[in-house]
Amino acid sequence: MTDDDKSKAFLAQARRDFHAALLASGVLTVNEKGVASNADGSQRSSIAYAGRVAQALLVETIGERLAGQTSGGEFETACADFVRATFLRLGMLRPGDWSVTKVAGRRSIEYIAAYEPYAHLLELDTAVRQNPELRAVLGNAYVIAPDIVVVREPVEDALINANEFIVDETIGRFASIRRVNQPKGILHAVISCKWTLRSDRAQNARSEALNLIRNRKGRLPHIAVVTAEPSPSRLASLALGTGDIDTLYHFALPELIQAVHAEENDEAASMLDAMVSGQRLRDIADLPLDLAT
Repeated sequence: MTDDDKSKAFLAQARRDFHAALLASGVLTVNEKGVASNADGSQRSSIAYAGRVAQALLVETIGERLAGQTSGGEFETACADFVRATFLRLGMLRPGDWSVTKVAGRRSIEYIAAYEPYAHLLELDTAVRQNPELRAVLGNAYVIAPDIVVVREPVEDALINANEFIVDETIGRFASIRRVNQPKGILHAVISCKWTLRSDRAQNARSEALNLIRNRKGRLPHIAVVTAEPSPSRLASLALGTGDIDTLYHFALPELIQAVHAEENDEAASMLDAMVSGQRLRDIADLPLDLAT
């Protein structure tokens, strides 16, 4: 693709910046054997798909795979930066005082309990720690460890009443959007970032999503997962089915679709097409727009 062929749309440029950040941080690389850093080196199809995607993204760096936690952390940072740069530009679709934060270095309960509708979890955690029998019953069914959170701050009544007299002290006394009712930010979305979907990573994402669903006291936040996994079968392990995550987002979906079809693996191509047409798998560029829906 030449410079003249590139889309001038802001979202397209932000997507290119996202990929450039993965290259600059050393998360996305191709080693001397031609294996991309998101490929499973023991799976020929994974190497082929990831290699074609890397080539499409113009990977020119040579390097070995980063340690799991290092690549995972850098991937989370790149995803958070992308969502922050894009979603916060969509005020015409979702007005409000928004923040996009990568969560790190804090206990999950203390962090998630800072927001509505999960403020009650801090009291629950205290009770569980004080009561071994309660801990045995609940286990970790209330533990939520988000990678990225999107939060909207509650608003003053003056803003609600800016155009006409909507509320006063006698009405709407429990709505969380009113700062006069409660001061905590409102959790709008939780985004889990998985550089790849090896071993039990897909199950971890499902478990976290189910904990979000079961433990809320109010509207459910958007629940999304972003991954760079190149294998359609592993993507299907998380994308197929409904009831837990909203949508799985791929860091380079058009490039992956082209790569899988180029390898002429009919089964893999059919599986990938089914996930896309079934609205279970989308591109990273769709994420900010979906968050504004």
